Amino acid sequence: MEILAFGVQADEQPLIERAFRGHHEVRCLDVFLNEDTAPIAAGYECLSTSVNAELGARVLEVLSAGGTRMIAQRSTGFNNIDLKAAERLGMTVARVSYYSPYSVAEFAWTLAMAVNRRIVRASTRTRDFDFRLDGLMGRDMHGRTAGVLGTGKIGEAFTRIAHGFGMRLLGWDVAENPVCMELGMKYVPKEQLLAESDLVTLHVPLMPQTQHLIDADALKSMKDDAILVNSSRGGLIDTAALVAELREGRFTGVGLDVYEAEAGLFYVDRSLEAIEDDTLARLVTFPNVLVSSHQAYYTEDAVGQIIDATVKNVLDYKTGRRSENVLVPRS
Repeated sequence: MEILAFGVQADEQPLIERAFRGHHEVRCLDVFLNEDTAPIAAGYECLSTSVNAELGARVLEVLSAGGTRMIAQRSTGFNNIDLKAAERLGMTVARVSYYSPYSVAEFAWTLAMAVNRRIVRASTRTRDFDFRLDGLMGRDMHGRTAGVLGTGKIGEAFTRIAHGFGMRLLGWDVAENPVCMELGMKYVPKEQLLAESDLVTLHVPLMPQTQHLIDADALKSMKDDAILVNSSRGGLIDTAALVAELREGRFTGVGLDVYEAEAGLFYVDRSLEAIEDDTLARLVTFPNVLVSSHQAYYTEDAVGQIIDATVKNVLDYKTGRRSENVLVPRS
């Protein structure tokens, strides 16, 4: 059986080809799966997709008509997949339920420290041989308060680093993490966490109940000099409301690895095109905002684990086994 993999980055391709070697043939495409590209999959029983794939009911119907029976998504998140439609069509869907939490947690800290210590501005200046310190003053993290929204594996890894900085730790989640509590974390209501934290970081999944978890009211409740980091899902933040607050001169820094309308933008070179997304265009103009292209997970360790899990998901499908990665089982 030949697997068709959509949205494969250049760094990923040799890893994917090597992982599938000896099991199945794999064809890698750099285009993302959407309604326009879905016909390419005709004749392929099994597909591997990226987090930016558009797998709504219409796309799934096209895939099903072309003979696709299994989708192995190379990500933990699956809010881009219409699972009910997949079940109705008799399609098996699997994802990667676990990969290195350190990749995302460490990158979240990279964003936090970059905006705190004005690293991008400093780097741009020194390239022009401007070595002034004006406007580059940051703050110690030691002794300040870190608010962690979502204390699962990634939130726990972030908390361990915050503990190493000597920070006061506040947490919010549906369930308390005993490891975080041993590190000194106090669980509080979201409103208290936002009001008291100098650094707020998001590590929760995107679901209907977490859509715009950080809305206009939440943003207004935060400290004027707070740092906000999102390395989870773009839809957790109301970006238009965030832009409105930034225009008022609020927040020491904002680090975003995700954006709620990133589909069709991220992972693609748009440097020679006019960006029609006015919200994103305005967002990147603020000197205290750093936007990266959904790369927090992108380490050799994490990507290797994601690919290995994807191979296992395909093999499980072929042999009829079922694991914790299966979202829609084989009918």
